[in-house]
Amino acid sequence: MEVGKQNVSQLQTRSGRSAKEAMKFIIPSLIGVLLFLVPVTYEGNMTIGVGIFASYFQGMLEGVLPLFMTIIFGISALMAIYTKLLQPKWIVTQPFLKGLFDVGTFWIAIRVIGSVFAIMTVNGIGPEWIISDYTGGTVLYSLVPVLTTWFLFAGLLMPLLLDFGLMDFFGTLLQKIMKPLFQLPGRSSIDALASWMGSGTVGVLITTKQFEEGYYTKREAAVIATNFSVASIAFSLVIVSFIGLESMFVQLYGTVVIAGIAAAVICPRIPPLSRKKDTYYEPVGMQISESVPEDVSRLQWGFEKAVEKASEVKSVGEVTKKGLQNVFDIWFGLIPLVMALGTLALVVAEYTPVFDVLAYPVVPLLELLQIPQAADAAPAMIVGFADMFLPAVVGSGIESELTRFVIAAMSLTQLIYMSEIGILLIKSKIPISFLDLFIIFIQRTIITLPIVALLAHFFFM
Repeated sequence: MEVGKQNVSQLQTRSGRSAKEAMKFIIPSLIGVLLFLVPVTYEGNMTIGVGIFASYFQGMLEGVLPLFMTIIFGISALMAIYTKLLQPKWIVTQPFLKGLFDVGTFWIAIRVIGSVFAIMTVNGIGPEWIISDYTGGTVLYSLVPVLTTWFLFAGLLMPLLLDFGLMDFFGTLLQKIMKPLFQLPGRSSIDALASWMGSGTVGVLITTKQFEEGYYTKREAAVIATNFSVASIAFSLVIVSFIGLESMFVQLYGTVVIAGIAAAVICPRIPPLSRKKDTYYEPVGMQISESVPEDVSRLQWGFEKAVEKASEVKSVGEVTKKGLQNVFDIWFGLIPLVMALGTLALVVAEYTPVFDVLAYPVVPLLELLQIPQAADAAPAMIVGFADMFLPAVVGSGIESELTRFVIAAMSLTQLIYMSEIGILLIKSKIPISFLDLFIIFIQRTIITLPIVALLAHFFFM
């Protein structure tokens, strides 16, 4: 502890900052690290501090959340229609409310569809293909409560990561690793860690906010969101348990990390990601600089930039307001879209042969890689585009442990799934389209499948 105090003191002296200014960076950032980046065990599962809050809140309101969010969906749709038709001044003159409710006709329609699907599902009325446990039921009762609680606490507490200098500090320290390897700024390492320890959706949320505040270019934001929104350790444990390979978790997650790094190195260097513009979000412009003066150490400069960033925060009320706006933006603007598009994606997966047809070309590839029961496994390689959990459902009945291992690992390395990550990105201001997402999904599948198959054969020799 004395050594740590001495180092901080030296940094303060060199940068000319007071102890009070330094603590304004150190204390909130340390709390943010403890809540978002440090893994802990809770009720037998590995998670993060924010995840404990979310799990407790979700358990306490388990029977209420689907109905509560159905009401939120209805308000979201009605307010969007009201704003579109009447343009009330109390909404259109307030930037936050305008952004929340003054949306295009397409997004209004999606909010209405999401509301209708939720009302039908919660009341058990309507076509089975909408309200079944595998479509609307999965989204409303399994996915929506998780998103609601995770984003409640992540949204409220995320300023601890973003606003008090932590991103600036790590960005400066890790630039020499992230830039040559992934063509990204150093601060993107925090996005990856937040995804890895907590939730891929939290990682996307951080990326979106950083892009909108001028810290990532369009290309960087698209790369980070599609390559670093890693499935959390907690979700990976769920997948492994469901597919019956609990004893292989360490090997499987190690495989996911190796294959994921390979994809993160290759994908940014090929289209469509390589063709994204290296320009910043126009309303704010460039707000980042990770260059280090020659006469200053990287650690010292990172500390200086972090303290400078923290000094911009004027009050706790300002941070709280920003956090609440994050939560309302997600609850009213994003989760209704998850309900609509997530349900539709699962309907296509469950009730149409679309993914089976798309999987035909995968069978010869799996046979070439000597994956047993290739024909049964092929749909699991494609259906993950609809939802990350579906490959495990498809693969759970396959006898071969090697094949189930490959399916589980692939579901965690493909990353792009429309029921959650895809909708987050399409709704965001990051310039990435549905076609882009599908192409990146296929690219990640082609890149990671041989690596996963090779390691699977090694483990099951």
